[in-house]
Amino acid sequence: MIEFAVRIAAKVPKLDRLRELVCELARALGEVIYGMTIYEMVREFNKARASLEHLFILMVFGDLLGVPILPPYYSLRLLPYIVPTLDTWRRSMLREKDLTDFFDQELG
Repeated sequence: MIEFAVRIAAKVPKLDRLRELVCELARALGEVIYGMTIYEMVREFNKARASLEHLFILMVFGDLLGVPILPPYYSLRLLPYIVPTLDTWRRSMLREKDLTDFFDQELG
């Protein structure tokens, strides 16, 4: 009985290594399928969400760029929620854009 337990204990590291290999292969296969099916759609949704978020921040905090749209009372009420993204938003709004920024998709 002890010999049987020793033999099984010797096989456990091999089974763990095999299990890890199968898990890595399954993860890699899942990433390939994700990339082939919905990656582009998720990327476009993220771009649209970022665009809407930039538009919302422009409407609320446009006075930081010189565009007064909403009264400052509402801006001050929303300020604590916007502070973490304020620097990146300001940089992206004031960044110079050229024609190639608007054509980031493949032609074809």
